[in-house]
Amino acid sequence: DTKATEGGLNVTLTIRLLMHGKEVGSIIGKKGETVKKMREESGARINISEGSCPERIVTITGPTDAIFKAFSMIALKFEEDINASMTNSTVTSKPPVTLRLVVPASQCGSLIGKGGSKIKEIRESTGAQVQVAGDMLPNSTERAVTISGTPDAIIQCVKQICVVMLESPPKGATIPYRPKPASAPIIFAGGQAFTIQGQYAIPHPDLTKLHQLAMQHPPFTPLGQTTPGFPGLDATTPTSSHELTIPNDLIGCIIGRQGSKINEIRQMSGAQIKIANATEGSAERQVTITGSPANISLAQYLINAR
Repeated sequence: DTKATEGGLNVTLTIRLLMHGKEVGSIIGKKGETVKKMREESGARINISEGSCPERIVTITGPTDAIFKAFSMIALKFEEDINASMTNSTVTSKPPVTLRLVVPASQCGSLIGKGGSKIKEIRESTGAQVQVAGDMLPNSTERAVTISGTPDAIIQCVKQICVVMLESPPKGATIPYRPKPASAPIIFAGGQAFTIQGQYAIPHPDLTKLHQLAMQHPPFTPLGQTTPGFPGLDATTPTSSHELTIPNDLIGCIIGRQGSKINEIRQMSGAQIKIANATEGSAERQVTITGSPANISLAQYLINAR
């Protein structure tokens, strides 16, 4: 009954948002004051997923009008953050407010509409940009829906999305997306380390330090030399070896296509890495890392990151 959303009958709805740590910090506010105010003024339940993940899930539950109120407060807060970040910046054009919703894939079809008709209608009537990700989020049956625009356009857009979600409830069981701790792929560019979160590359300060250390002591060795000589490091640094066991189903992502990933890890860490052959009946593979303690810890880090 679509009238339920427009009339006085208020249906309870849950909307999940995917946010980066920085955005979550802005929503929580000092000592949790901002989120407390949002909860009190909107009347919506606002839950923030635990964990030291670069991404967090913010769940907003309540009657539709409470949800719209909470969304408008979040959108305005992000707008404030954008204005604040622009005061000392040279950027002339103002970036739009962007929110990422997490929507069960079974509802995305209704949101897009036949031949994209529904999403086009939402874009045109609200002035917001709406994009539905083509792929599902890792280990889930949910997709990210990114909406951006002015706070007002975003609120209008959320209203229309809520109507669609109420009109066509999810089919079958939904496996919710749970952000993983920061073991995302790592990219090194311009002397900086970035972890990849969804479609974004996030600068990673701790990794940048590791990477810069690695670059000062290039572990790339001329062929024929077995142990890389680190300039500035005593060549007599004791080499030790470290053993890891890795589940068979994960070994592929460490080795990479034709060994490309494992070779990259060997080159970056300067450690020797041997992967034992699969043993009959065992679900794990033995991996031996040999080198200086620094090489080993970098190799371990890179393996874990993969």
